[in-house]
Amino acid sequence: MSFSTADIPEIKFSLIAFALSLALSAGLISFSASYQEKALQERQSAQKQLTDARTQLATAQSDQENMAAYQAEFESLQAQKVIGNEPRLDWSEGLEKLRKQGLVLDFKYNIAPQQPYTPAAGIEAGNFAFNLSPMTLQLDLLHEEQLLHILSAMRAQMPGWFILDRCNLSAAAVQGEGAGSLKADCTGGWFTMKNRNSP
Repeated sequence: MSFSTADIPEIKFSLIAFALSLALSAGLISFSASYQEKALQERQSAQKQLTDARTQLATAQSDQENMAAYQAEFESLQAQKVIGNEPRLDWSEGLEKLRKQGLVLDFKYNIAPQQPYTPAAGIEAGNFAFNLSPMTLQLDLLHEEQLLHILSAMRAQMPGWFILDRCNLSAAAVQGEGAGSLKADCTGGWFTMKNRNSP
C-alpha cells in the first residue's frame, strides 16, 4: 500500500488525531512523572513527621518517668530540710538532743552564717542556689569510736545534710576524774539548696 499527496486530504483528520494522541500521551506521561515525584516527596515528609512524632512521644514518656522519680527525690529532700530555708533552729535543737544522749563526754559547736557553696565537681545547679552553713565542733571523747557514733547520729537523727570536712584528734590534758582522754576538733557545714525564685 502506497500514499501520495492526493491521499493527504482524506487522512488529514487521522493524522491530526494521531498527533493529538501523541501530544496527549506525552502530557500524561509528564504529568504522571510529576505526580509520582510529588507523591514520593509527600510520603517522605509524612514518614519524617511520623518519626519526629514518635521521637517526641518517647522523649515525653521518658521525661514523665524522670519527673515521677525526681518528684519523689525532691519531696524526700524537702522533708529532710535540705531544700528550702536554712533550718538553723532545728540544727541547734538536734545537737542539744544529741548532747542529752551522752554519746560523748561533752561537746561545743558553732554554726557560722550561711554562705554560697560551690561543689568541687562543678554540678549544674539549674534554678537552685547551693549554700553551706559552716560548723565547728569540739568534742571530749573517751575513745575514737565515740566520734564515729556522734557523726552517725547527726546524719540519722538531725534534718539536713552535714558535710564533714576534717577532724583532728589529740590527747586531752587530764584534769580530774572522768576527764576525757581525747579531744576532737571537727569542721564541716550544713548543706542546703534553695530555689532562686522562692521568697
